[in-house]
Amino acid sequence: MLHEVADGVWVRRSEWVSSNTTVVRADDGLILVDPGIAGADLEDLADDVDALGIPVVAGFSTHPHWDHLLWHPRFGDVPRYGTAVNAGIAASARDRGRQMAAESAPGIPLDLLGIITPLPADGGPLPGELIVHDAHAPGHAAVLLADRRVLLAGDMLSDVLVPMFGMAGADGAGEYAAALDLLADAATGMDAVIPGHGTVATGGEIAPRIEVDRAYVAAVQRGEQPADERWGPRA
Repeated sequence: MLHEVADGVWVRRSEWVSSNTTVVRADDGLILVDPGIAGADLEDLADDVDALGIPVVAGFSTHPHWDHLLWHPRFGDVPRYGTAVNAGIAASARDRGRQMAAESAPGIPLDLLGIITPLPADGGPLPGELIVHDAHAPGHAAVLLADRRVLLAGDMLSDVLVPMFGMAGADGAGEYAAALDLLADAATGMDAVIPGHGTVATGGEIAPRIEVDRAYVAAVQRGEQPADERWGPRA
């Protein structure tokens, strides 16, 4: 079921790793951000979108991991965008992505996975501002909907998953710390932050969500095992 978190911004959560699909109303119709995850989820999402009575005009992928590259014929044959880096990786790794999806997400249309084109320089139909970095994956993009006071964080700022670095070692931790600074600036004054996995952070929940990730990354940079409730057998 879609839950409206701001004017024209809806979220639907899958049981698979608490994955979130975000639906954004733009000028000409709806944009589906990271739709997923299993076939049943995509069908239910299509039902929910149909009930809104607004056409889908585009898709957007925040980054090139397979669970963020999915689509369904019921959404329509419309452009699906990402950053240029995202589009390039999605194309080169499509076979691998389809294999991983087939192992984890039953019933999805594998032939539609990873068909991403670079977002036009003017932003095309996507409202808001992109915040691009390589922290979680190369070509990762958060979306700031300042007029709705919402930040779509992609696969960061999750309350169920620890930070996962797009690059190994110290470089990955440093890139992640820098990206957290970017997201912290973007989240200032926002009412909601939507992660790719987990619950939506609202109001006073936003700053602690950022700080717990900063603490995790700082521990990694010190060579320590992070003390984090999202990590370990209870996670």
